[in-house]
Amino acid sequence: MSFMPYVPPEQLMKDRSDFAHKGIARGKSVVGLEYVDGLVFVAENTSATLHKISEIYDRIAFAGVGRYSEFEELRIAGVRLADMRGYSYGREDVRARDLANAYSQALSVIFTQQMKPYEVEIVVGEVADDGGRHEIYHVLFDGTVSDRQGFVAIGGHAEDLTNALKEAYAEGWDLQTAVREAVKALSVAEGREIEADAIESGVLERTRPQRRKFRRLRDDEVEQILAG
Repeated sequence: MSFMPYVPPEQLMKDRSDFAHKGIARGKSVVGLEYVDGLVFVAENTSATLHKISEIYDRIAFAGVGRYSEFEELRIAGVRLADMRGYSYGREDVRARDLANAYSQALSVIFTQQMKPYEVEIVVGEVADDGGRHEIYHVLFDGTVSDRQGFVAIGGHAEDLTNALKEAYAEGWDLQTAVREAVKALSVAEGREIEADAIESGVLERTRPQRRKFRRLRDDEVEQILAG
């Protein structure tokens, strides 16, 4: 006859939380910033194919840290949900708030019901193309979701990055200033200089004439910005 030891619920949740935090801490951080024409996301990533920052829909971007396979699974699920909603209703009905809530519900179920929680932290950002307020949602591994303004930092050095950005951030930055300050904050948090070829960056540009507002910054573009 097998015997299942009793573990208090609060201890079980703490153990899962500690496990997820350790997995996230092993990954490189991501910074998201509002700038004068939209949102920019910056991360240290030496891979040319395994992206931390991606497009979800016309005006929505996704960034993740932690276990790549897990946040990539979440990204793909978000793309499918956005496509289905846009096809069923209208493209303007696809909102970052709804995606963030869907991610929150899914991660909460995984955290409470599965043996192993996801080792991920994600950000969903939406740029306003009508002069409204940009939206940034931060979703934790346990499903906790929060609305951020101005900037957000996720990953193992999130606290150090947040403190650095609190001191430096100012509304109205242009894209070049935002990228330089984000890379500077990442370098300070890591305790070393991060080279331009190790930077991954994606932008949601409100002024972009195409319907899809997301674009990746090329390596030479990032290098030129940092050199300037």
